Amino acid sequence: MAEGKFRRNPNAPRRAVAMADRIMTYINRGQEPVPLMEFVTSVRPDSKRNDMKKWLKFGHLMVNGTVTTAFDAPVEPGTEVKLNLSRPFPVFRHPRIQIVYEDDDVIVINKGYGLLSVAAQNEKKEINAYDIVRNYIKEVNPRNKLFIVHRLDRDTSGLMMFAKSPEAQETLRHNWNNMILERLYVAVLEGYLDQDQGYVKSRLAENSQYVVYSTDNPDEGRIAVTHYKVLGRGNNHTLAQFSLDTGRKNQIRVHASDLGHPISGDKKYGAKHSPLHRLALHAQTLRFAHPITRKDMYFESPVPQKFRDILRKQKI
Repeated sequence: MAEGKFRRNPNAPRRAVAMADRIMTYINRGQEPVPLMEFVTSVRPDSKRNDMKKWLKFGHLMVNGTVTTAFDAPVEPGTEVKLNLSRPFPVFRHPRIQIVYEDDDVIVINKGYGLLSVAAQNEKKEINAYDIVRNYIKEVNPRNKLFIVHRLDRDTSGLMMFAKSPEAQETLRHNWNNMILERLYVAVLEGYLDQDQGYVKSRLAENSQYVVYSTDNPDEGRIAVTHYKVLGRGNNHTLAQFSLDTGRKNQIRVHASDLGHPISGDKKYGAKHSPLHRLALHAQTLRFAHPITRKDMYFESPVPQKFRDILRKQKI
């Protein structure tokens, strides 16, 4: 797998990479949205018009963490605009990861399936989401750091978050259950779930082969609770949404198997077929209290179309 590529202004001098960035931050304090070019003109009245056009064209402007080149992009009230006077902001490009949101303290990504979240200790070193994102933020500023706060399984796609500051990491680590307000997953299950909604509660333990299983032994494992809701049925499959009261390893996969309807493609936990040649599990929704500002942050990734196609008997 190739590492991410970063686009730069070809006219920028090479020595600019080593220079300290001069980044100015402005916030729309007004009551109405303002087109980006108009906003920049208002906060930089002494700047030349040609300089402003250059900043816009080559990616020197970032609106709420996203590099923007549209002159009429709306700057909403309270929106943060950053201007890099030294060079264009590095732009993240990778076929298996999209950056959904980024600020000085957190970064939210949409991870593709088949990609490790972080390096696995028991496997050969291979590229993973943590390394890819870390390389990107180091490109922005060599002093930047990235901290792990949670993981997704290799074959689970969807939303996950990293911390970018020690303060954010500590807050999330010590208050995870209070900071995470909602995490929803969608999965395609083999067969038809009889109940439209319900929950599974069990103790989860792990054997020497790294297989997680439910147990009734009160001295073994940790309690896990998974709620489910049916979103659709068809073609002998069920599209279901899951929410977690706890965050145990492989929790949804084990509890889906306990229901008698393993996740499509999950041969580790009893699936018979794999029409997508992948685990049909996707982290759909991530809602959390921002660890620094305490602002309510909500992100949603669409249900993969191929998940719906399984139910409709369409060609995958």
